[in-house]
Amino acid sequence: MTIRALIADDHTAIRAGLGLMLAGDPDIEVVGEAADGEIAVRNARALRPDVVLMDIRMPRMDGIEATRTIVGEGLADVLVLTTFDLDEYVFGALRAGAAGFLLKSTSAPALLDAVRRVAAGEGVVAPEVTRTLLDAFATSRPGGPGSPGSGRPGAEADATAVVERAGLTAREREVLAALAQGLSNGQISAGLHITEATTKTHVSHLLAKLGCTSRVQAAILAREAGVA
Repeated sequence: MTIRALIADDHTAIRAGLGLMLAGDPDIEVVGEAADGEIAVRNARALRPDVVLMDIRMPRMDGIEATRTIVGEGLADVLVLTTFDLDEYVFGALRAGAAGFLLKSTSAPALLDAVRRVAAGEGVVAPEVTRTLLDAFATSRPGGPGSPGSGRPGAEADATAVVERAGLTAREREVLAALAQGLSNGQISAGLHITEATTKTHVSHLLAKLGCTSRVQAAILAREAGVA
């Protein structure tokens, strides 16, 4: 099945470059572009892509607000493309429900693989910074009770309470611990000796139970709760 992609970046050259890389995969079709967050949201509503490649720092509406709207309305999954600076922009995008993020310097094969994985329901975090991101997210920013990345006194207790109240099965807790390590569905399946389809089902169930919109948010929550 063809994966429909929307590219949102305020630099024309970057949009063109990403488009060329995506064009290298016959199973991916670029259905539209956007130069700012407002246009990204409008085009997502009109075109209903499977994946939005989202820049963060854009005029009018930034990528964080655009991601929050697109994910909140169930229009598409969002893959954030960023530079290697783990700042509040990246944290904000993940809190807004982005499926993950990738460095703008990534290779074409890695980008294509990331788009396919996000379209398949997997989260994607640049492997170079998976552990750094999870640790930083979990300890550095304020948030509400039980929210991923709260980083405040009592956050661990809140996160633990959220996980306990979720009523996860023993297998779901194992999968959650694997998510906290930044593992892909394939790696989880191999480690637990289950099929990828079964892994996807467990991930879907535990996200719903935890009230998380992405596996990255679940990973952060798990690390706060000490589930690893």
